[in-house]
Amino acid sequence: MISCTLHTPSIPHFPKLSQTPNTSSTTGNGIATTIPKEKNSHTLSSSSISSSCNAQGWNFLQRAAAMALDAMESALVAREREVPLPKTADPGVQIAGNFAPVLEQPVRLNLPVTGKIPECIQGVYVRNGANPLFEPVAGHHFFDGDGMVHAVKFNDGSASYACRFTETQRFVQERALGRPVFPKAIGELHGHSGIARLLLFYARGLLGLVDHSHGTGVANAGLVYFNGRLLAMSEDDLPYHVRVTPSGDLKTVGRYNFGDQLRTSMIAHPKLDPVSGDLFALSYDVIQKPYLKYFRFSPCGEKSLDVEIPLAEPTMMHDFAITERFLIVPDQQVVFKLPEMIRGGSPVVYDKNKMSRFGVLNKFASDASGITWVEAPDCFCFHLWNAWEESESDEIVVIGSCMTPPDSIFNECDDELKSVLSEIRLNLKTGKSYRRPIIMHDADQMNLEAGMVNRNKLGRKTRFAYLAIAEPWPKVSGFAKVDLSSGKVKKHIYGDQKYGGEPLFLPRDGNSEVEDDGYILAFVHDEKAWKSELQIVNAMNLQLEASIELPSRVPYGFHGTFMSAEDLANQV
Repeated sequence: MISCTLHTPSIPHFPKLSQTPNTSSTTGNGIATTIPKEKNSHTLSSSSISSSCNAQGWNFLQRAAAMALDAMESALVAREREVPLPKTADPGVQIAGNFAPVLEQPVRLNLPVTGKIPECIQGVYVRNGANPLFEPVAGHHFFDGDGMVHAVKFNDGSASYACRFTETQRFVQERALGRPVFPKAIGELHGHSGIARLLLFYARGLLGLVDHSHGTGVANAGLVYFNGRLLAMSEDDLPYHVRVTPSGDLKTVGRYNFGDQLRTSMIAHPKLDPVSGDLFALSYDVIQKPYLKYFRFSPCGEKSLDVEIPLAEPTMMHDFAITERFLIVPDQQVVFKLPEMIRGGSPVVYDKNKMSRFGVLNKFASDASGITWVEAPDCFCFHLWNAWEESESDEIVVIGSCMTPPDSIFNECDDELKSVLSEIRLNLKTGKSYRRPIIMHDADQMNLEAGMVNRNKLGRKTRFAYLAIAEPWPKVSGFAKVDLSSGKVKKHIYGDQKYGGEPLFLPRDGNSEVEDDGYILAFVHDEKAWKSELQIVNAMNLQLEASIELPSRVPYGFHGTFMSAEDLANQV
């Protein structure tokens, strides 16, 4: 059976910034795990509080207020521990095994390669992920961790590796304080304790102990290269500009507002039109109207005016889609209801009484008056892989993975998680929709999450999608190449006790007319040998072309992109 939450607790491996000696233990799966020798306590001592206060240069009143607020937090944590955490907020579950964080790794050159790296692969593969700097104080969801980018740079058949934190405002302040102080959006903000944490956080802000005026995001989810900049994103903040150095290292330039044009958060899955070069994006607000805004950037980075899309309530909108002419907006059944925290629950709620629907709007519209809403009952897609227009039938075809239960990533449940690759047809004439599983036979169904189509075909009809086989959930045992027209599936399995993440499709030649002419890149971790590698697979025949041995463990993560050698040279 596949559980709908992370379900195999083990002892999280937390790298320590200090040189304190560690002892080793062995988890139930036989993997040696490093455990800090000191007592595992989150109670703040008066000496540690005093040291932190002095290091920040606070005045007497600030030092006194900091000590009082820290004491309140310690009491809150002690009370929280009286009740077992749900699996979706238990750090012992959420960041166990290879979901656990790692230390930064400076550039390591000339990595061992088995096989041959294809000559056309010149540039750098970068992948984002959640990597908490500090051991969680209380509840923690995997999505809450600080952003870390992993980079493999290719140059004439050789490869190097580095990984670095994206130094967000949140990260920089917590590193200076020596502990986590910003609330974790999913793991901590639920029930009365979540309200208390928010009050503590804003009290610290009012007293000048932390600065939340420059964002609170973690930049751990998406990556896009646009207009000379690699941008790291999470949907709760502005993007962060990260530069890849000539040596293959990573350096955070800073929070990026597109030249003072962007003043709101931006979701982590903007869409880059492969023909026009425009970048399309959404921004949602969970507190006040407008709950959803749409905007775009020209190839030179000039922002359009915001288009306010009317929604009755704030809605979880992690992804969307574009076609040649249209923007496709999923208004689905996972919503934000902040009053639920007052009643002791999570603010992320599955509203079974809400009708899911897709909005279709001209990509270059100046307002939302022309939007067409098409109902799609009981449809929740966390990710949409592509969409295109079929003019002969006046339909928009949307390809996505429909997930049930819809809120299973965020809230603990007993039902089995399913993520079914689906074709959703939106008829613009009738206002009706039709949905079908692309893999027709039940015996062949599998959970497919995280992946992509050939990005040179984004918004146009595609034949293939390359998607992670999310089994046994939440691990990824391989990837599937799915023929979207026939439903036929070819699989590449990483190997015995080997698991990975999102497969990245890299075209061999950007001008090739053959859609699957390229390679799949994916980080893979061997849980038996406790080593990580980067696999390069021929996308046409799914044969392994090369495996690059990595110098340190790469945790399971989120989304990535590829920057060509030309992109690297043209960075701002």
